[in-house]
Amino acid sequence: MLDFQKKYLQTIEDALENYVYTVPDGQGVIREAMLYSLKNGGKRVRPMLTLAFCEVCGGNVYDALPFACAVEMIHTYSLIHDDLPCMDDDDLRRGKPSCHKQFGEANALLAGDGLLTLAFETLAKAENVKSADIVRAVGVLSNLAGYAGMIGGQVIDLLSEEKQVDFETLHCIDKLKTGALIKAAALLGCIAAGVTDPAVLSAAELYAENIGFAFQIIDDVLDVTADTETLGKPVGSDEKNEKSTFVKLLGLEKCRQLANNLTAEAVSALEKMPNSSDFLAEFAKALAVRNK
Repeated sequence: MLDFQKKYLQTIEDALENYVYTVPDGQGVIREAMLYSLKNGGKRVRPMLTLAFCEVCGGNVYDALPFACAVEMIHTYSLIHDDLPCMDDDDLRRGKPSCHKQFGEANALLAGDGLLTLAFETLAKAENVKSADIVRAVGVLSNLAGYAGMIGGQVIDLLSEEKQVDFETLHCIDKLKTGALIKAAALLGCIAAGVTDPAVLSAAELYAENIGFAFQIIDDVLDVTADTETLGKPVGSDEKNEKSTFVKLLGLEKCRQLANNLTAEAVSALEKMPNSSDFLAEFAKALAVRNK
């Protein structure tokens, strides 16, 4: 684990739990379901990116924590909904029963909805960030998590099931379904630091787009090369759902090479950052060689 991860991972974990506050009127099962999925491990790629970009842009990472947690809440809600029978119908997530297997389909649906709405409530609690920057953050996150971003990618993904799609379509799905929220995470870190320089924001976007693309390619590779115990979710689910993947289109070797090329481009984009970005460079490289 990289030093930056060691330093801030527990801070992220504690903050996530604190933001999912208790309620007095009998909705405890939904809070339990929300925390079950939110605290069920995960690499914390997105909140880590938010904190890292805030730091590299000269901001205080603790001021960016509400932004980081909001992105992770959006990500977790999307996983809960992704696993539902009407979507991918997966029974395992990170080595444990999926939310709908543990709490029932209706409660899982509501837990996802709860995390989605709580994300924006959490953004509003960024007390040490300027109001104008909170507004910017709301605009970025709602756009990239919505039907122009992550949800849009899910729609195209569903439409592409049981079809042979080309590389451009698959890239479009990835850019929206996976890449959009990774881009949001990077941009929110910059915004938390008060960045308005278009060159810095564009560099953050380019870095995020490249690691987001590489991340999905490696996901496709692991779906055919890893085992369920290591991966923490069923392997071969893409094949089961008759989905087109980068592995099917390019083969394993070309996929790994493309992921390496994208990682190199991401690292190059960091040259525009105002401060040392060693962690972000190492983080990109680590994601490209992960085994789960």
